[in-house]
Amino acid sequence: MADDYYPPLSPMQTGLAGKCPRCGRGDLFQGFLGLKPQCPSCGLDYTIADAGDGPAVFVIFITGFVSVAFAFILRFGLEVPAGLVILLAIGLTVILTALLLRPMKAVLFAMQYRNKAAEGRLDQ
Repeated sequence: MADDYYPPLSPMQTGLAGKCPRCGRGDLFQGFLGLKPQCPSCGLDYTIADAGDGPAVFVIFITGFVSVAFAFILRFGLEVPAGLVILLAIGLTVILTALLLRPMKAVLFAMQYRNKAAEGRLDQ
């Protein structure tokens, strides 16, 4: 049936857009970080994959690198007072985390769907 065929979509495109990894139309999120139970457009069950802590780990590495580099440049390159550097670095960390966590979760979910990732099982 032509209605059941969904061409493969880019996990990066669907993830960054926050759309369903199968059809690319339905919204993925309910609220800020919660996934909907299923796609409102194609009916894909979103409980098939769970990104777990993966998005948070990637965001921690990215945000940590950027924030520390920013703090070093401010403190040692521009000689900004230490107290102000701490406040600015914390603010940057919070903003980057809020901006990156949702798209990272969506991209990892889309990659799990595309690669048919599942829990490991031992064949008997």
